[in-house]
Amino acid sequence: MRKVSYLGHVLKRDRYSLIQLILMGKVPGKRIDRRKKCWLRNIREWTGVASAAQLFRLARDKGKYGELIANLR
Repeated sequence: MRKVSYLGHVLKRDRYSLIQLILMGKVPGKRIDRRKKCWLRNIREWTGVASAAQLFRLARDKGKYGELIANLR
């Protein structure tokens, strides 16, 4: 629940633009080992949101995101 709350905090504020860019971007290159679970994938699984883009749009709406966090409990 704390991870989901922090994501909403970061995505709502303009001063975290670098973190937003990192979350929305991809690192170029090839992954050699097995696929690891990422932070954002965990949050999508916990909340039931299908895509990261949907999650980012939802996080910008304070009311809806608050409801989402409340339903995690």
